[in-house]
Amino acid sequence: MGEKRAERAKKVVVLGAGPGGYAAAFRAADLGLDVTLVDPEAKPGGVCLYRGCIPSKAYLHVARLLREAASAEKLGVRFAAPAIDIERLRAWKDEVVTRLTGGLGVLAKARAVRYVQGRGTFADARALVVDGTTAGRERLEFDYAIVATGSRPAIPDALSLDSDRVLTSTGALELADVPKTLLVVGAGYIGLELGSVYAALGSRVTIVEMADRILAGVDADLAKPVKAATTEAVESLRLETRVESLSETKGGIAVRLVGGKPEASATGTFEKVLVAVGRKPNSSGLGLENTRVEVDDAGFIRVDAERRTAEPSIFAIGDVAGQPLLAHKATHEGTTAAEVIAGRKAAYEPQAIPAVVYTDPEVAWCGLTEEEAARQGRRVSVGVFPWQASGRALTLGRSDGLTKVLVDPESERVLGVGVAGAGAGELIAEAALAIEMGAVLEDVAGTIHPHPTLSETVMEAAEVARGSSVHLKKKR
Repeated sequence: MGEKRAERAKKVVVLGAGPGGYAAAFRAADLGLDVTLVDPEAKPGGVCLYRGCIPSKAYLHVARLLREAASAEKLGVRFAAPAIDIERLRAWKDEVVTRLTGGLGVLAKARAVRYVQGRGTFADARALVVDGTTAGRERLEFDYAIVATGSRPAIPDALSLDSDRVLTSTGALELADVPKTLLVVGAGYIGLELGSVYAALGSRVTIVEMADRILAGVDADLAKPVKAATTEAVESLRLETRVESLSETKGGIAVRLVGGKPEASATGTFEKVLVAVGRKPNSSGLGLENTRVEVDDAGFIRVDAERRTAEPSIFAIGDVAGQPLLAHKATHEGTTAAEVIAGRKAAYEPQAIPAVVYTDPEVAWCGLTEEEAARQGRRVSVGVFPWQASGRALTLGRSDGLTKVLVDPESERVLGVGVAGAGAGELIAEAALAIEMGAVLEDVAGTIHPHPTLSETVMEAAEVARGSSVHLKKKR
């Protein structure tokens, strides 16, 4: 008998090299598939590394240092006024980005993932045409493809102005300079994060928001500390206010603001304007019309639990496949799609997806919120632990936070957790694990947490929900 012929490795093309795309490519390669990763950038990383998560967090770290130095006098420490070197700050951000993207390039080579720089469009359900490669144009045949093209800033027509004074998050993160005055349109996480950076660097920042609150969709209790801090940090925070018009003048961008209340209406001129009203999926211009892939009215690609589209050979993950638009969600979807393609049993069915807003204080949450429970008509028990009762928060001079736990009143299963305060993003992972594993109140409240730490506040909130808090007089 002759030798058994080795099975040909499935060819997989991943379109988009952000956190979802490169995770999918790397996992597929680890599972023995023949992988090609396609992206317009010279190295993997996507928007998150080049123009999103990483650059913004680098600047937010500097902003936090500036705020801490300014607030240190009340603790008995006095610093001289900070001197900000914008070029060095920008170079430091670039160093971080270069190190991370370079590392991903090394990992791709180590896994024998072929990286092709260029823009890809589908010729059909089994072929992708890539323009911009060193060869000019290349046709990639595949058994399976994974679309991971992400999203881009949304610019409403009323805010569209051909001027380098009108920025999206991409332009704001270039940090070309620190404008004397900056208008931020939108009080979502992008607007608040970048607005706080520029305010810390010295800009007089005005933030306007059409809604009657900041951080729409975030638990109202968690948003309160952020609103208080933002109001103090910026020159003006205007809610229920929209931008009616933008026009460029010699002195900057002339803006007409219209509010639901007469006193909210105003005109003014700003050196620069940052438009941060949301993002939209990058699903157009991909040649999807040459396949059976379906796109909804918002531009998101429709997928099932395996992340497979209506075209069996094509999967979609990350921002382009729907909310929430989070890098870690994309990563999880990417590994799921790769495992399905490799023949493994896998599905994207998370019980909780943590989200973090990196303002100061930070906000983080996962699972069910109190407002969602109300809309669903679902009964919940709630435990709130204010950080004024946290020894660690007091020693840090950061008692402006709270931790909130939602549980099912009958089973006492943990349904949702929210944290507002310094380091909230580092605390939320414990909560996500608790929800994912089906933990009950006793599991969280009965777990010994180190003292004194901010992590204790998760335990304390569980104790409040249980009605047995040590450090509070009574349950909420």
